[in-house]
Amino acid sequence: MKTYLVGGAVRDKLLGLPYHEHDWVVVGATAEQLLSQNYQAVGKDFPVFLHPITKEEYALARTERKSGPGYTGFDCYASPDVTLEQDLFRRDLTINAMAEDSDGRVIDPYGGQQDLEQKVLRHVSEAFTEDPLRVLRLARFHARFAHLGFYIADDTMQLMQTISAGDELLTLPAERIWQELEKALGEKTPAQFFISLQAGGALARLMPLLADFTAQQFSILKHKPQKKTPIVRFALLLSQLSDTDAKALCDQLKAPKVFTDLAVLFSRYQQQCSEVFTAADKLLNLLEQLDPFRRSERFDLFLQCCELKFGSSRITQQLRDAYTACKAINAGELAKQGLKGKAIASALYDRRLTAINTLLHKPC
Repeated sequence: MKTYLVGGAVRDKLLGLPYHEHDWVVVGATAEQLLSQNYQAVGKDFPVFLHPITKEEYALARTERKSGPGYTGFDCYASPDVTLEQDLFRRDLTINAMAEDSDGRVIDPYGGQQDLEQKVLRHVSEAFTEDPLRVLRLARFHARFAHLGFYIADDTMQLMQTISAGDELLTLPAERIWQELEKALGEKTPAQFFISLQAGGALARLMPLLADFTAQQFSILKHKPQKKTPIVRFALLLSQLSDTDAKALCDQLKAPKVFTDLAVLFSRYQQQCSEVFTAADKLLNLLEQLDPFRRSERFDLFLQCCELKFGSSRITQQLRDAYTACKAINAGELAKQGLKGKAIASALYDRRLTAINTLLHKPC
């Protein structure tokens, strides 16, 4: 029984990049042997186990045979006679198909090190076309490494286009598409994810509302938010759609509610934040629509979107100051004065309006 470090850890180590996850392949062993050593079996489809101490994943060397549609349509064969080279052959890209033994020696049967040096993303074999998820993974890796000069090999792009032209891509569940999209939004050059999907013919199939976007429109993703990077970048991207289309795309992708809420909110109200406020009623009405009194974190993310898209901190400062001034007005105090129901709401609005008006006309 031999154990090898595989995949991303080997790749990133060779690139001199930090890595945190360790995936291992075990050659010449059975599931029973690992279970007897207190490894914990996880999943039903693949022979993957958690180390009893480190909890890192150890997979038995395996081969796969296409047996049905989609990215789950494979029969898996795991046996002590499966070699390391056979296991690596089923992987997507050459740079992900390398292993390292216990002595630190790199096993590279498919030219991954050369492709790292030449900065090329290349498929290991024609079996690349059997898994439609690899279209998204390829685009995501391009988003991760494009800043280092990596590009997609021509023949790999052709395979991507072949997959996109068929129906297999449509078998991917929305949740799986979203997982890759969210990861891509956190990469160094997230715009490249969409540009690569577009070049490979996949964007029109998976996200038709973005299919006609230009590289310039995708470049809005170059902004680096202060926090919650994927959420803010997603809202910035969808701000180039109407709020109706933004909501439709979120629904199609089954985006999490926090992503959907911010994207639709920013798409709907962004234009009101493109110029400095001079009228107190407009500022207050927008503030009430944004509802920072109950959704303060979403309000903060909305302001990040405004600053990144419009480049003006004065407008967002107006909104922050208005929120602070309005929040200081206590509705409970109005109730103590004998006001009830609509009378409280009316008085609260008037006091907030006065406070904002004072802010707008305060000497600089």
